[in-house]
Order: sequence, then structure tokens, then C-alpha cells
Amino acid sequence: MSIRTLRGGRTTLASLALAGALVLSACSSGGGGGDGGASGGSGSGDSGGPETVEAFTFGDAAASTGPAEAVPDAQQGGTVRVFQQTAPDHLDPAQIYVAHESNIARLIHRGLTATRQDNDGHYSVLGDLATDSGTPSDGGKTWTYTLKDDIFFNDGTPITSADVRHTFERQFAPFITQGPTYIQQWLAGTNGADYRDLLPEGPYNGDHLPDSVLETPDEKTIVFHFSEPQNDLPYALSIPGYAIVSEAGDTQEDYDHDPLTSGPYQIEEFRPGRSMTLVRNEYWKPETDPARNAYPDSFEITFGHTLEDSTSRLMADNGENQYATSFDNGLDPGNGPTVMQDPQYQDRLVDGYQTYVWALMINTDRVTDIRVRQAIAYALPLNGILNAYGGSIGGTYAGGIISPLVPGYDPDYDPFGKLAHPEGDIEKARELLEEADAVGYELNYVNHTAPEDEDASIAVENALEDAGFEVNRSEVPPETWYDTIGVVDSGYDIYRSSWGHDWPSASTVIPPQFDGRQIADGASNYSHLRDDHVDQEIDRIRQIEDPAEAAAAWTELSHYIYEEDVPFVPAFYYRQTVLHGSHIGGAVFNDDYGTIDMNRLFVIQDDAG
Repeated sequence: MSIRTLRGGRTTLASLALAGALVLSACSSGGGGGDGGASGGSGSGDSGGPETVEAFTFGDAAASTGPAEAVPDAQQGGTVRVFQQTAPDHLDPAQIYVAHESNIARLIHRGLTATRQDNDGHYSVLGDLATDSGTPSDGGKTWTYTLKDDIFFNDGTPITSADVRHTFERQFAPFITQGPTYIQQWLAGTNGADYRDLLPEGPYNGDHLPDSVLETPDEKTIVFHFSEPQNDLPYALSIPGYAIVSEAGDTQEDYDHDPLTSGPYQIEEFRPGRSMTLVRNEYWKPETDPARNAYPDSFEITFGHTLEDSTSRLMADNGENQYATSFDNGLDPGNGPTVMQDPQYQDRLVDGYQTYVWALMINTDRVTDIRVRQAIAYALPLNGILNAYGGSIGGTYAGGIISPLVPGYDPDYDPFGKLAHPEGDIEKARELLEEADAVGYELNYVNHTAPEDEDASIAVENALEDAGFEVNRSEVPPETWYDTIGVVDSGYDIYRSSWGHDWPSASTVIPPQFDGRQIADGASNYSHLRDDHVDQEIDRIRQIEDPAEAAAAWTELSHYIYEEDVPFVPAFYYRQTVLHGSHIGGAVFNDDYGTIDMNRLFVIQDDAG
């Protein structure tokens, strides 16, 4: 998703909450990612990061039975106040792919599966509306799900397999443009953009997917049939973009403004751009839900809070601010160091990595000499880039494209010596340019006008020119960023992408960004890499059933891409630090969400002090 968590890698996520670790909350565009993460973070500017990443487990029926594991010392009732910078543009699950929308969606929508962090910090994919995380057969080409009893939309209508079928069929309709596309492509048997040909108008003209693709033999059973093994299906089904939509209540485009909900909360009032009030959904049954505790009676969410505003309110910790937090606003760069170092705030901070990796993408259609691309890699100043995003508050230096949250992450990987010399190796870069007879090589560089991106681009420009490049730098507004770099014939040579995984697997990192069959306007192969070996390996690795074996294979392929093709240069892994009020309990960082875990929060009542 590119920080479009935005289009989990742009993740091609549309209405971007634009990239900018310290300016806007993370968004994503397109499959796994988005545009770089939200604001703030702790962590140092060195390589850092966990040595290993524990894989998620897939829950059986027992693990998928509600209620969710109780949070220690939790209390029922009260209102949590949430300070957000960006209001959601979309409430229809099929249109949700960016972080600030996904984090609200997790309170109001449910899917066939959900992820859950337990009290010991372990993560699982559990059956949410389904009885378990799924039953594969035929080598992973067929997956069967059974719906639980007593599951309802907030109008009281039961959720049946017809709603599930409708949910996936409507994602082929032309008006659904902003959400994830993994499952649609898998059902269509294509890696490209032509998946809509399978059901061009969705179900609205009376057409349906054939039973050979999506089967609902009774009101409780759903069977997915794929042409290739899809062993990540339980993960994919857990992301908010695949939450279930009511067939009877589907108002098509208007569903985006007033959806039925299936989670513990429903929307009582939404004033676009200003506020949203979530109250309890009386038809939600906790015994069916293993992932959400739903302790508060309500959430009062207000929008338009800058990082400075939300940080100062939470630092004050007075009045209603005691009962407040944010889902996406991290610490602002000015107050961040004070908050991180002052003991009075330590028990009110949660901190961790976000899913995003800041990387300079190199357009391989235009920069064709690998020695020139290698020179860019050696020259890139990681320290100058990270400093623009707040230094230690913004993230930690990156050696590769796979983040510390993804199995297969290698903390020692550093083929261009970037971690050892984050200032860049100008001398080596110049040597390569001389060898290629390319001193004075012109690079058309585009950045967007958010302050941190602009500051980073100046550091990049200066280093490249010191190495012997001639840099022609231009700027576009954040609102048109992905529209600009997503054009194949853009005329630009280098530009930033901040991709984030949609679930903890490099299958949502490597294929969306480097599959040569996915080069098209609006797609996420921003480097336009075309390498038959890469494409063949993507197809091979996707069929590996063992997660550990697949993770190792993705890592090896990422190393090949970086070292042999050099279509990108990673700079840093985004981090996020969230401050909360003193009357907020259950606050922990959720690595899967890349922020505070909103499903575990509770209000510490006044009489409990």
C-alpha cells in the first residue's frame, strides 16, 4: 500500500491523506501501501529494528469465538475523544484503503476475518463473521468459509452468504475505484488491471460471478475458487476494504455516505470535515466477535487537528483532553523531543513502526544505465532525508524495501553501505558516473510541497549534484502526488514513494511495486521495472504454502531486485508515537494497524481515578 493506508502500499488508494511522516496521517494507495506514514515516531536514526518478526497465526473455530480476550483492568462505559487531522472521504468499505479511514472502519465494519493482538503481544488472523480463518483445499486454490450465528447489520437484518457474495461482486462495479483489488484480481485470475472484465457492471444489472469462481450453496457457506493458490486470503479478507456490505441496504454510490454497519458501533452523526459520533450498535453480539472489546459507550471524533494542536491538547491533559487520543496524529516535531524525554509523559505514550518505507524510486524506462542508478543509490543521503521528517521522531534508516514488521526483514542487509554511511558515498557515486561517461547526467526530479518532502528533496538534490548529476527539480501539490508519479510517461526520472504492506507479508510489497506486468497509468510499479526473472519468481513464490519459506523467498527476491536492477533506494522506516490522555486505558501500539489499537481502548472512570 503506498501511503496512499493509504492505496496499504499507495496503497492506489485514492483520497490521499498525504504522505508525510510528520505532517499528515498516513494514507495509502493501491495495494499494500500508501504514502508514507503518519506523523511522528520515536526511534533513533540508526538502523535499529527487531531482529526477527513473528508470523501471524491463523485461528481455528475455538480461537475465533467471542467475546474478545479481556483487556486487564478494563472498564465499560464512557466516551473516548479522538483528535484527527483528516476526515474520511469514504465510509463504504469497498472504497476504503487509506489509514485514517481504515482506523475508523475497524470500529464500525466487520469482515469474514479480522486480526487481533492479544495481551501477550501475539497476533492472529481470526474468523470474524466467519467461524474460523478459513479452510483451504486444492492446494490453496479453494477456500471455504462458514458464517457464524447471530450476526447482524445495525438495522437488525441478519448477515447471510448473499451479502458476502454481493460484497465481492460489487467491487467489480465501475464506481468502486478507491479500495483494494487483490481479491478481485485473484478471482479473475489476472495480475493486471483488466479484472473488471469478469463482471463489468458488478451485480447491478442482474449478472453474477459464476459458482466456479464464487459459490454460496446455502445461507451460511461461501466458497472462493481461484486459478492459482492464494495462501494469503485470510490476511486479505481482514483488511477494512473487504468488510461486508448489505445487499438489501446497498445504495451504490450513496452507500459511501450512509452505510449500514456490522461492528460494535454505528454512526450517529457525521459532519464531513468536522466531526463524527459513534455510538453502540445494539445488534452487535460480543459473543460472535473475537477481535473487538468495545468498552467505550461512544467515540467523539473531531477533525482538522494539526499535529501541533493535538499534541498540545494531550500534553495539557486537562478537562476532556484526559479522555482523548488520536488514531493517526503523532507527535509534532516541535514538541516531540520534549514529550519523548520528559518522564511525566512516558506512561501516556505508545510507539512503534508503521508499515511504510520511504524509498526514492528510479524510473528505469528513462534511467537505463544501471551504473547511473547505482550512482544514485550511493549518493542518496539517508541522514538528510530522515532529518527532514523529524530525525529520531520520524523513523530509522532502512537497508531494504521490506520493513521491520514483515517476516523476512533482514536488519543487517546493507548492499550499498547506506546504514554504515548514511551521509552517502559521493566519491563512489562520481566514480560510477565517470565509468558510465555520464558526469552531468540530467535527472528530472519531482517532489510535493509538504514541508518535510520539500526539505528532503533539497538534501537529495544537493547530494546528487555533488556527485556529478544535474538535477532539474520541480514540485506538485500533495493532492496530485500519485496522479503525477502514477503516469507512465510522466517525464520524471526520480521521485519518492512510501509503500506500506497491506498485511504482514512481502507479497503485498514486491508484486505491487515490481511486477512488470503491472505497469499502467495509476498502477504502483512506479519504477517501471521489467525483469522476466522477477515476474517468474513472483508467480513461483505465490504458490509456496509455508509462510516461513515464502518469507525467505520474498526476501531473496527483494535483494535481487535492489542489487541487480536498482529501481529504488530505501531511506527510512517510518515510526509513529501517539500520546493519549491520563483517563485512557488499554493503550498499546498495534503493529498491524501502525498506530494505537482502538479496539482495546477503555475509559478510566473518574471514581476509579
